[in-house]
Amino acid sequence: MADPQFLTTPQGRRIAYHRSEGQGPAIVFCHGLRSDMEGTKVLHLEAWAQAQGRAFVRFDCSGHGQSSGAFEEGAIGDWFEDATAVIEVLTEGRILLLGSSMGGWLSLLLARALPERLAGLVTIAAAPDFTEDGYWAGFSEAQRAELMEAGQVALPSDYGDPMIVTRRLIEEGRDRLVLRTPLPLPFPTRFLQGTADEAVETATALRLLDHVDGKDIRLTLVKGADHRFSEPAEMDLIVAAVEDVLREVDG
Repeated sequence: MADPQFLTTPQGRRIAYHRSEGQGPAIVFCHGLRSDMEGTKVLHLEAWAQAQGRAFVRFDCSGHGQSSGAFEEGAIGDWFEDATAVIEVLTEGRILLLGSSMGGWLSLLLARALPERLAGLVTIAAAPDFTEDGYWAGFSEAQRAELMEAGQVALPSDYGDPMIVTRRLIEEGRDRLVLRTPLPLPFPTRFLQGTADEAVETATALRLLDHVDGKDIRLTLVKGADHRFSEPAEMDLIVAAVEDVLREVDG
């Protein structure tokens, strides 16, 4: 496995990335919370893109993977800034954003901030506004008090060590919500969601579909698929969604 390259963001964070040259629009993958650019899905998609001669970029947000920083110090805005720097430094022209879970939220933020750069969007189990509608809304009064007083609260996790939710993650996330104001997506958009996902409910995908505005937006629900969405047939669906968007873009 080749070592990553690094770029430094305007905020001084050191971001690890891999970039494959090829024809555009470049596909840029945004990973999920406490995940990284070495996951099964992203490597499968990178291999597909390389076989097709498509430009592809994957990267680790700060506090994740091989990038600088501690996870507990980060927030949605930081990771949005990281993704913005990756796009501005490593890509030219229009791009196709591919976002998984939290990466889906980042992709929606990027679509709102840089609509002229996007040729299309594909999300897998997108988790927009999860800091507010997931964590904060689900906290007990005791957990909310602990968060405000101690600055963080630890939650059990199915993915290893307890999930540390910081006060900054919650409060900064409120400045990045995308489901409270109009969100136009004027390019081919495909949302993928598993019905057995215990991290992102199907209702979230339906809410997102209802909220956004655009002429070419589709949601695919996959019965029995979980949050990882990494079974071979599920990864084939991701590739098919990317190919569908590229057909629309390439005309």
